Amino acid sequence: MRLAGKTAIVTGGGRGIGKAIAAALAHEGANVVICGRDAKRLQRAAAEIGPACLAVTADVSRSNDLAKLVDRTVEKFQGVNILVNNAGILLPGTAESLTEEQWEQTYNTNVRAVWQLSRTVLPHLRNAGGGSIINIASVLSHLGARNRVAYAASKGAVLAMSRAMALDHAAEKIRVNCVCPGIVETEMVAAFSMDANARQQRVAMHPVGRFGQPEDIAGLAVFLASDEAAWITGAAFPVDGGYSAQ
Repeated sequence: MRLAGKTAIVTGGGRGIGKAIAAALAHEGANVVICGRDAKRLQRAAAEIGPACLAVTADVSRSNDLAKLVDRTVEKFQGVNILVNNAGILLPGTAESLTEEQWEQTYNTNVRAVWQLSRTVLPHLRNAGGGSIINIASVLSHLGARNRVAYAASKGAVLAMSRAMALDHAAEKIRVNCVCPGIVETEMVAAFSMDANARQQRVAMHPVGRFGQPEDIAGLAVFLASDEAAWITGAAFPVDGGYSAQ
């Protein structure tokens, strides 16, 4: 098991990409703490992942919840080695149509929470002699898309922040990397109703001919969390079925 003896925090771990990553980390021997706002959903996910998984109800946009999340993790498992900043929201809109509230909500969840949880976890990674922070960004960290102004801006910020943090903490053996998915079959994507034609058009944007599955992202997260990636930091990995290669 590549992650035996390690402890990981995965935000947004009750469903979709976060749940798949948490399950994959646990499968490789890690203790895993998942967080999210829906307590019942989290408990179901933790039960499915197994006894090495702890569910902590937390809203990543709330500072007090983040402190509680880290405290519970350290109390239960005596440290932290891996942080996966996965929780995020997508509020569609243009620069004109988005409200100030929507912009702030996007940044509080997608950017501020990544910064704040990372800074809370960093002392524990340092105490452990190093660790891995994995930020789930997006192909829109690199590319533009219609009706995605706030989301694309926030995911671009996550990538820039990851690179800066990688430089700040490389000497401490704390690695910071980004995973940049294309369209993945999750509840967030399902919330955007697509008729058959719209779905076909979006699938066609991915040369491999399908949307991603959460498990397509989880394998890379396990690798980046492991010692096999000891010389990788400040990197961004498109996992998008060829979307960004065009």
